[in-house]
Amino acid sequence: MQPRVTIPMLGVVDADAARTAPNGTPAGMAVPILVDVRERHEFAAIRAPGAALYPTSSFLLRFEELPRDRPIHVVCQSGSRSAAVTAFLLRKGFPDVASVAGGMDAWERAGLEVRRGPLAPGEGDLGA
Repeated sequence: MQPRVTIPMLGVVDADAARTAPNGTPAGMAVPILVDVRERHEFAAIRAPGAALYPTSSFLLRFEELPRDRPIHVVCQSGSRSAAVTAFLLRKGFPDVASVAGGMDAWERAGLEVRRGPLAPGEGDLGA
């Protein structure tokens, strides 16, 4: 039996503030990565600038690409997929992972910046 994992959640404003803090983050803290686990067509429809696209459908094939030395904020459309992915990453030993509560629905409602339409070259890549 696997140990129970508590899924850390953070609000969209918290996620955006940590990701876009002026002059980086406080000394000694790494800038979080925003990982979007929706499918490519969902990502093209609406996305947070700078998010890395790791669709749930291929996540198991790619999750090891994610760095373990930076915080990871996981986002989906409403929060369900991101919670499952967050629990998975924690079980796999990623030390600092949180699900963005309410997903892109809450992100947009909070008035945070979004992009829509075709992806620019490299958009959605890790580190783009």
